[in-house]
Amino acid sequence: MLYRTYPNSDLTVSAVGFGLWTTATGWWGTVSDDQAVALLHEARDLGITLFDAADTYGNGRSEEQLGRAFGDSRDGLVYSTKFGYDFYTYAGERRGQNEIPQDFSPAFVRYALEQSLRRLRTETIDIYSIHNARLCEIENDELFALLETFKAEGKIRSYGVALGPAIGWLVEGLEAVKRRNVTNLQMIWNMLEPFPGEEMLRAARESGAHTGYQIRVPHSSGMLEGKYTLETTFPPQDHRSHRPRSWLVNGVKKIETLRFLERDGRTLGQAALQWLLTEPRVMTVLPNIYDREQLREFAGACDAPPLSPDELERIATLARTNFGVDEPPMKYKGTMSYAELPQPANA
Repeated sequence: MLYRTYPNSDLTVSAVGFGLWTTATGWWGTVSDDQAVALLHEARDLGITLFDAADTYGNGRSEEQLGRAFGDSRDGLVYSTKFGYDFYTYAGERRGQNEIPQDFSPAFVRYALEQSLRRLRTETIDIYSIHNARLCEIENDELFALLETFKAEGKIRSYGVALGPAIGWLVEGLEAVKRRNVTNLQMIWNMLEPFPGEEMLRAARESGAHTGYQIRVPHSSGMLEGKYTLETTFPPQDHRSHRPRSWLVNGVKKIETLRFLERDGRTLGQAALQWLLTEPRVMTVLPNIYDREQLREFAGACDAPPLSPDELERIATLARTNFGVDEPPMKYKGTMSYAELPQPANA
């Protein structure tokens, strides 16, 4: 396993992390709490130290799984979780990216933090992130002052911003880095979906920010694991079942151009993680893990034969032509241009 330390901090994490949305939400199949705990224990044994949850995943379930798995024995482990959704008021089953109301008032945020600490069975959260922040949250001085208060109280070690739920949110990501210099930014980025992640990373480099990045959806919803075919289907409750048919057809075509990465025992899924980790600001990648086979494969990515300069150049060349696939431009969520922002009345 490879380990990386966040810039200007003593926060060290495994380059491959474990995201608990797969074990707690049911969006990638059903995983029992016993199965989740077993996976978490094996992940630790394989060298994974970064565990990413969110209070809203399973209405507290992801944090409860972490607390049950490690309890008071969390030495060397880094807990990353998120806040903002009021599932206490708007409880009920949710599928895919359906959102419920958020609440970022000081009283609610403090309440949410105390509940997360209780479920995690810990006194301190290492990375506490605003979940699916909009620009109004990035601009909320009161919210960031509260997060600083939590640090002073020892309840959190650092804070950040998680972008989503879907790919996009460019301006939100840029402002989180340039205006707030957050410790951590979580975003979608992968070989098949390089934008707007590359723009966010460029902004961090140019501004000299101390931000490190957690990368979610590193396999483009499993496409870059290289196991889908044109006959692949997903259960109705699986969020991938809501993807258009064109996503599967075009994705399979793109993957065939990347088969050269499968060599000397290295899988395509491992190569996809290695590609992300060539960026020094990427602290950890969060592959979707829902069984032991995947866990062992992804945890071993850092020990697989590394990508060569020729392979990296070949990937870049393919990306410039969208891997030889002609398709409509991707639609993004969030604020993708400063020109979209409301202008002052006297502008």
